[in-house]
Amino acid sequence: MKHQLSFITIVLLLFLAIAGCKVGPNFTSDRTKIDSTAVYRFDSLQLAMTDSVLNIRWWELFQDDKLSELIQIGLEENKDILIASSRIEQSRALLGMTKADLWPSFGYSAGALRGNVIQGSPIGSESNLFTGFGTLNWELDFWGKFRRANEAAKAELAASEFGKRTIQIGLISQISGTYYQLLDYKWREYISRKTLELREESLEIIQARYDQGIIPEIDLNQAQIQKAIAASAIPLFQRSVAQTENALSVLLGRNPSSLMLDAELESQTLPPDIPVGIPSMLMERRPDVMQAEYLAHAQTARIGVAVAQQFPAISVTGLLGVASDEISTLTDNGLAWNAGASLMGPLFEFGKNKRRVEAERYKAEQAMYAYERTVITAFQEVEDALVEIQTLKDELQARRDHVTAAQNALYLSGERYDKGVTSFLELIESQRQAFEAELNLSETTQKLFNGYIKLYKALGGGWISAEEENASNIHETQE
Repeated sequence: MKHQLSFITIVLLLFLAIAGCKVGPNFTSDRTKIDSTAVYRFDSLQLAMTDSVLNIRWWELFQDDKLSELIQIGLEENKDILIASSRIEQSRALLGMTKADLWPSFGYSAGALRGNVIQGSPIGSESNLFTGFGTLNWELDFWGKFRRANEAAKAELAASEFGKRTIQIGLISQISGTYYQLLDYKWREYISRKTLELREESLEIIQARYDQGIIPEIDLNQAQIQKAIAASAIPLFQRSVAQTENALSVLLGRNPSSLMLDAELESQTLPPDIPVGIPSMLMERRPDVMQAEYLAHAQTARIGVAVAQQFPAISVTGLLGVASDEISTLTDNGLAWNAGASLMGPLFEFGKNKRRVEAERYKAEQAMYAYERTVITAFQEVEDALVEIQTLKDELQARRDHVTAAQNALYLSGERYDKGVTSFLELIESQRQAFEAELNLSETTQKLFNGYIKLYKALGGGWISAEEENASNIHETQE
């Protein structure tokens, strides 16, 4: 009968531990509460975005093998990526720790003692006591404290995984943007060198004419000024090239160094337009939005942990082993054991436990505001990228027209000056405008490429690795 009662007691304790209530609020996503427009203001395509459209390695649309190579290096060696990977493993380890709290902990103890007082009781004469025990301690999760902690740890693990993806997408965008910035500086350095060569040739002609007394000294000085302007631009862009190469090297996870790039900005192909879809899809595509949502989930679960700490902790303890006054007879006296249960909880702590719950609730409120802010920022980034692309396309065409007109004006001014029809001032003004027009065209081209990069980043989609692509293809096949 006693054994049956013991068995029933154990079963009841297990039931209480596993099926007990979970105090605190359950997390619910507030996606539906976030207001978003039906379409983006500057989306000229106004087409639905499907997974097949966004599930691409978008940087391959630029058709630049060198860029793809640099991105692959960065994804493997960038230090921020490695830190993010380590954080995932840390979160996984913490999840394992919180899972362990749900179950009993087993231990052991051994000891040797001599005296006339053993375990607080006098025994008259001096005696020995040798013990060896296995121990059990189990705090039953009746209020759901450990299950809430486990829920928070799972959400934090998911958040860390989305955090890594956020860093990966950001890194890809940084590498791509820095790459086109580097091509821009290299191209502007080339324009400066080409302009310097032309102005050196022009100066030689002006010098010869001045030596023959054909032109005044002011024309010679103006020609010298134009040469110096072109010459001073070269070290400016050399410095920008070197610093941009250093920045790109660090993004790749390597020491600053020069990079051998054969590509020219002028010959790069602009990627095709991609339909951006409806704004609400961003909340499912953007990893930073998903990360913020899981962090809010984790913090909501911590409210339950704080609430559970207001209630008594129910623990079961046990001990099983051997004890004797002689080591030689340690196993002769049969098993020594004890079992018990305890109830321990707060009584009066001047509102400490209540304030702890309030603090966790406010943290959860802050996490939800952070989530909503992340969503709103995502909408803004897409809108900004769309208007940037749209306006830069128009600006790029105007820059090209400017270069064509400025180069033709430079040619005509040279002809007019050689024939004595106009002054040298007209010629140097035409030179200045042509030089600036070419530099501005290069900069605007780079900005347009970066506009596309910002849009792809803002949309938050795309496979990052071959493993992701294979997993997605398998999933689609199973469906």
